[in-house]
Amino acid sequence: MTEPLVQVRGLKVHFPIRKGLILARQTGTVRAVDGVDLDIEAGRTLGLVGESGCGKSTLGRAMLRLAPVTEGSVVFDGTDVATLEREALRSMRQNMQMVFQDPLASLNPRQSVETILTEPLRAHGIAYDSSRVRELLELVGLPSAAAQKYPHEFSGGQRQRIGIARAIALEPRFVIADEPVSALDVSIQAQVLNLLEDLQQELGLTYLVIAHDLAVVRHVADDVAVMYLGGIVEQAASDDLYSTPMHPYTKALMSAVPVPDPRVEETRERIILQGDLPSPANPPSGCRFHSRCPFRQETRCDDERPELVEVRPGHTVACHWVEEINSGQIRPHELTPDTVVQLEGHS
Repeated sequence: MTEPLVQVRGLKVHFPIRKGLILARQTGTVRAVDGVDLDIEAGRTLGLVGESGCGKSTLGRAMLRLAPVTEGSVVFDGTDVATLEREALRSMRQNMQMVFQDPLASLNPRQSVETILTEPLRAHGIAYDSSRVRELLELVGLPSAAAQKYPHEFSGGQRQRIGIARAIALEPRFVIADEPVSALDVSIQAQVLNLLEDLQQELGLTYLVIAHDLAVVRHVADDVAVMYLGGIVEQAASDDLYSTPMHPYTKALMSAVPVPDPRVEETRERIILQGDLPSPANPPSGCRFHSRCPFRQETRCDDERPELVEVRPGHTVACHWVEEINSGQIRPHELTPDTVVQLEGHS
């Protein structure tokens, strides 16, 4: 067994809440990422899914040290990125790049496409000529004439292609794509996703794809990790997780995805989550999901945070009652909005 290309262990990203302008004092902490373990195999794609606000983007940024790491490690090819000093980190970033969610916001409107694509090369002192720009544009399906244009002259899908070209300019081994198609029209999303897959095969890339759309993740991911309120609650191979979700939160997410077959849609079980995602500044005690979980059992869920454990080969789940829930011994019970409010207050 070879070591994963990327190993995340116990990663935490906490942001202080401060009050006051001059002598600001800390009044609390936002636990955006609170103890995450992840493995990403070389040449594979890990999809990271969850509701908005659960910490997905912060996790991705922390893995590249674009967000401060409070605790834990991010080991890339044997090197802990979380402990690198400035120059070593700068050198390491040649191998680790990011595609951002909004291409219009992430591309400098005052720079031509040629300048945008060659900026990473200049920053790392890598020699280049116009042929490199043409090559990058060709890789992402844009004409060479695009080099002299500016971001506002392109459509959303074309701008995201430019963002992808910039990310691969340094020939990285690992790319994090943060909601790469959420800002695009549905008709364009498949084209960009197919481009990412083609580049992976051609360049041997390893991906972390962050998304809230389960259909997007299923299209591109070899493995899937489900995130809830700063932690991973389930991780498995894509086919395994989509066919047999085991954590109550994953089950709820899957049940919300429309099925094109009306006969299946009418008969399948639906799990409706009540209440909003709790605040990461004041997360529930015990299992973070217990205030919204239809399978909650008071004996452990309220007080003890479950560990992520392997329940079958390659399939890990963080739930005290995963065996009982999936064998039917524990049945779901209805949580009313009033009950959810009481539970959140209890937490």
